[in-house]
Amino acid sequence: MKINLIKILSVIVILLFSVLESRAQKKIKGTVLDKSTLEPLIGANVLITGSSNGTVTDFDGNFTLQITDTDESLTISYTGYTEALVPLTNERAYNVLLSSGELLEQVVVIGYGTIKREDATGSIQSVSSKDFNRGALTGPQELLSGKVAGVAITSSGDPGGGSKIRIRGESSLNANNDPLIVVDGIPLEGGDIDGNRNPLDIVNPNEIETFTVLKDASATAIYGNRAAGGVILITTKKGKSSKKLSIGYAGNVSRGEISNKVDVLTRDEYIAAIDSFFSDRDLAKANLGMADTDWQDQIYQKAFGHEHNLNFSGGLENLPYRLSLGYLNKDGVLLSDNYQRNSLGLNINPGYLDNRLQLNLGVKGS
Repeated sequence: MKINLIKILSVIVILLFSVLESRAQKKIKGTVLDKSTLEPLIGANVLITGSSNGTVTDFDGNFTLQITDTDESLTISYTGYTEALVPLTNERAYNVLLSSGELLEQVVVIGYGTIKREDATGSIQSVSSKDFNRGALTGPQELLSGKVAGVAITSSGDPGGGSKIRIRGESSLNANNDPLIVVDGIPLEGGDIDGNRNPLDIVNPNEIETFTVLKDASATAIYGNRAAGGVILITTKKGKSSKKLSIGYAGNVSRGEISNKVDVLTRDEYIAAIDSFFSDRDLAKANLGMADTDWQDQIYQKAFGHEHNLNFSGGLENLPYRLSLGYLNKDGVLLSDNYQRNSLGLNINPGYLDNRLQLNLGVKGS
């Protein structure tokens, strides 16, 4: 009996060792990079698919992880990038390239949270920088004009002038019908700003990334009665932590003039009209004089303008930044009408706790 018991125990021990050997662990390593720039991605999540076992990449985009023979793949994700599924083989080192995602087309920021576009029950429409109006534009509202159904923008015509913005028409006879403008999560107070024709001019149009228009009550409820006329969310451009310092410049030169003047009488035609209506003794004829002046030529001018925008963007480890400087000098077609704007914008977007906590710090002035 003792011999049989020893044999049985030996078989059990052998089976246990076989099971443990089949689940033997091994260490792998790898690097996670941006596919377009080949820059390392700091704080990317690396998980064994189907489990909570994982790690994050270091400042050089490197990671190490213990896996077992039964693990089949790794799931690698990073904010703003498309998630990657990497099959596990006998290799001990893996180089993973992540592609930039299209998050703004899938997720809409409303108030203090986000919602997937396909889950939005209200009327929400976004316009990104690739769809903006082009040309020598002065105000941010000109980027959006004609791009969103139900949004009517009527410009004043003078450079730097304000615009009348209506979402789905007039909603009240007495109350303010202007939409609430929110720039990077900060609502702009209604009314004019002293020394500025248009409150939106504190934002340089060259620095805007997207417009999101919230049209109905379900989307605007978070902002209260200020959003009775709808909400326009403006998101400005930001730096990326995975990129080195880059310097960008954008500028333009413009010229404008009156295309159609009011058809008025010439001096001779005016005298002929006076002769036909008044007698020779009437004071109207005596006061005609000899001047031949078209007052439209005296009050209108050829309008010249130029704009220059300089920006610096990049990232210092986990501290993305973007600094922008802008200068605009533009004449109006009305004599003595001139608009000048000096603008400054700074966005800093640090990430903490392996990029799970993100802060957005911004300063804008004009």
